[in-house]
Amino acid sequence: MGKVTAIAERTIEAPADKVRALVADYAETRPKLLTEHYRDYEVTEGGVGAGTKASWKLQATSKRVRDVAATVTEPSEGTYVETDANSSMVTTWTVREVPDGSLVRIETSWDGAGGIGGFFEKTFAPGGLKRIYEGVLGKLAEVV
Repeated sequence: MGKVTAIAERTIEAPADKVRALVADYAETRPKLLTEHYRDYEVTEGGVGAGTKASWKLQATSKRVRDVAATVTEPSEGTYVETDANSSMVTTWTVREVPDGSLVRIETSWDGAGGIGGFFEKTFAPGGLKRIYEGVLGKLAEVV
């Protein structure tokens, strides 16, 4: 069993403060960013930044649905870490200022399966999740 990681990033033409506020808004903005791969999204506690708890179903493939129960922390300004209570999955959103606006990066890691299933997971899951995140980042660019 090894660590599996998926990463997507995009430059958004807007000030980092504005983008950080949108990324941290799990109650109002986040539902607008989610693609068809997300179902049953619900904020169960908080709603903005650290302390927020939210749940959703992530339909990564036609056969793979993950129930996520995330708790959000903010270890530093512009970094939001979503830790799933149901698995080893941790997703980190990072927003930092760059010359053209803001660079938004989404990185998710989890402990992969062992054996041949783990090989396929490590080979194909990161690309699939990256495509899902590219859709989310595209919607973020529209919302800004």
